[in-house]
This record gives sequence, structure tokens and C-alpha cells, in this order.
Amino acid sequence: RRRPAARGSGGGGVRPLAALGALAVALALGACGGPSADLYLVERTGSTPGARLSMLVGDGGTVSCNRGPLEEITSAQLIEARTIADGLNGDEEEPGPAARGLTLAPQPGSILRYRIRSEAGVVAFSDTSKGQPEAFYRLARLTRRLAKEACGLAR
Repeated sequence: RRRPAARGSGGGGVRPLAALGALAVALALGACGGPSADLYLVERTGSTPGARLSMLVGDGGTVSCNRGPLEEITSAQLIEARTIADGLNGDEEEPGPAARGLTLAPQPGSILRYRIRSEAGVVAFSDTSKGQPEAFYRLARLTRRLAKEACGLAR
């Protein structure tokens, strides 16, 4: 229910509480630099029920599954996600798999396939791919854990 405008305001003025709220939001965003960057996007597919997943992992400690709402993750999970991102991206001296665009073919018996887009580029592999770097194993493990614990999915 709308409240009548104060006398003499003509109804076109800004309400003090609304103005304070807008100012608080603007200050909060300015103080923390706005939304955090994304660490990586995981696209998982597979031959088992619940395999299909789109997961966006944010550097501010959040994850979104299948374009759903942002869910908070634990500090330990965020540290692991950042470590994985570092492993994918590498650095100037030693570019990581994403910077090299590494794609590993699935081997017979593959159930899950992953495509990850990070700051440095895109990688693709499956659960049975030969020659996986450690970051791929860690990413598959964390993806499943976040899907189950943060997003409440079965897999």
C-alpha cells in the first residue's frame, strides 16, 4: 500500500530512506570493488543421470550451478578453486593447460566429459583421458563436491 506523499513534495521527491539505501549500496560496491571476477566456468556432460552441469565459480567465494542463484562456498573450497585456476592458467614463464588450449581425447569407458573456460583459455578432457595434469583431477573432484554441497545436486 502506497503512503501519501508529504505535503508540498508534489510526490516527485526522493524519499529519504530510499536515498540512504541507494547511497549505502553505492558505497558498499565502491568499497569492495564491485562484483568479484569469475575463476572458471565448467561445462560437464556425460552418460549418467545428473551428469549435465554448468558451474560458474567466482573468486568472491560463490558458485552458480545451471544458471541458478549464487551460493556461498567455504573458505577451503575457495582456496582449492583458486589453486585449480592457477594450475589451469599457469603464468608467463610456464603457461598452463588453458593457455595452451589443451584438449585430451576420452578413452573407452568414459562417463564424464569436461570443458572449462578460464581467464587464460579453454581446456577439455574426460574422466578417462590419458595424460591429465593434476589440475584436471582436482577440478573434477571439486566440481562434484560443489555441485552436491553448495548447489544440492545429486552429482
